[in-house]
Amino acid sequence: MRRALLIALASVGLMAAEPAAAPDRPLADARQEARAQRLFDGIRCVVCQHESIADSPAGIAGDMRRLVREEIDAGQSDQAIRDDLVRRYGDFVLFRPPVRAGTWLLWFGPLTLVLLAGGGLMVLARRRRPETLPLSPDEERRLAELLRDEAVCPDPDATMPNDRQQAGPFN
Repeated sequence: MRRALLIALASVGLMAAEPAAAPDRPLADARQEARAQRLFDGIRCVVCQHESIADSPAGIAGDMRRLVREEIDAGQSDQAIRDDLVRRYGDFVLFRPPVRAGTWLLWFGPLTLVLLAGGGLMVLARRRRPETLPLSPDEERRLAELLRDEAVCPDPDATMPNDRQQAGPFN
């Protein structure tokens, strides 16, 4: 019983795995294949997202490589091939998406965040702390009364900041 359950679980795990990509078949013309390789480097794998389709082992990357080769073999221009991929997968598929209204955040968002953070840091650096005014004679008298009171005991080991101690090796 347990053995059958383990076999069933293992087979479900194998069925859930992505099928292996079909092996690449380079184009017969070396110039066309070199063109395809240049295109592969500028196209992002939609599964891996950080790799080009040239470097990705994902099955979809293999399909995308095959599609690019088919379109090159059919005589499509590089721009037509990129446009077809953008139509299918969106601007995200290109490592260098075009600058247009839909991609402004992608292009200028990081720069805007850096400028805003720098501006905020400059504002914080220029902000002056309020100066502490000296105590008035009335406040001095009230403080002296509070310190004489038995409820407030000053620390006998504490010294006033302006008191000079004996010069030691670290002073």
